[in-house]
Amino acid sequence: MTAGEYKEYKGLKKESLRDNMSDVEVALADLGEIATREIAKEHKPYGLEQNKSIAKMGGHAAKVAREDIEKNLGKSLISTQNNIIY
Repeated sequence: MTAGEYKEYKGLKKESLRDNMSDVEVALADLGEIATREIAKEHKPYGLEQNKSIAKMGGHAAKVAREDIEKNLGKSLISTQNNIIY
């Protein structure tokens, strides 16, 4: 999901998406971002299209990790529940 789609899925309007994610959701988002950064360092993309391709690779790494964990748990890690703590 894109960030906008994810916010809509969680029913958020102006609230911070990260503030409303579970620990696992945040970890998976971080994994995607870190993987993207490392892949970009290696491939040194130039321009929007190459950077979009690198971002998809990083997102794919997080997707594979999420699917593997969900397979082992037998349930989804992604929730509509907002996990903000006051």
